[in-house]
Amino acid sequence: MNTKEIMEKLVNEIHTTVIASNDSDGNPVTSVIDMMLTDNEKLYFLTAKGKNFYERLMQHKYVALSGMKGADTMSTVAVSIRGKVRNIGNRKLDEIFRQNPYMAEIYPKEEARSALEVFEIYEGTGELFDLSCKPIYRKSFTFGNVGTEEHGYFIADKCNGCGACSLVCPQTCIIEKNNKYSIEQEHCLHCGKCMEICSCGAVEKR
Repeated sequence: MNTKEIMEKLVNEIHTTVIASNDSDGNPVTSVIDMMLTDNEKLYFLTAKGKNFYERLMQHKYVALSGMKGADTMSTVAVSIRGKVRNIGNRKLDEIFRQNPYMAEIYPKEEARSALEVFEIYEGTGELFDLSCKPIYRKSFTFGNVGTEEHGYFIADKCNGCGACSLVCPQTCIIEKNNKYSIEQEHCLHCGKCMEICSCGAVEKR
């Protein structure tokens, strides 16, 4: 699944997210916000100019958000994103109302819609985490001008091939080839048990 597809899943299937922003003292505050639109690997949402949330966005211009969907834990798909946000005024407002007709029930009059402004998340990093498949599926991604980042647990060349890490992996995603082990990143839980058990210090956290 590529970044565009993940963004579309977030907007069209998950839709409602919890966004963290910082107040004037630098403390985190959460808000429940719908992701309204995506294009060219950007996300769009809106809020009213009179809200504290609007003030926090204008001051700090950085957010972290998470959204999830599923009937229970083991059918859950979650997307988390951290990135830069900017105000684009009323650009895309009409498009947002067309794609999200319920907004017309909240703001039925054109005059009232002038209280709203659109924000764009245009650069950042993210992760898709899917518990609905076996083994679990994880996909990290970047968008905007952010380069690809490698993070998680990795087994270095000094691995002695003992296989202890493979035995304790809850997702059995540590595989052996030519007496060396590697971690299938798309299935790793990031629990760190492999690093804890490794006797030669070959497992690295990046």
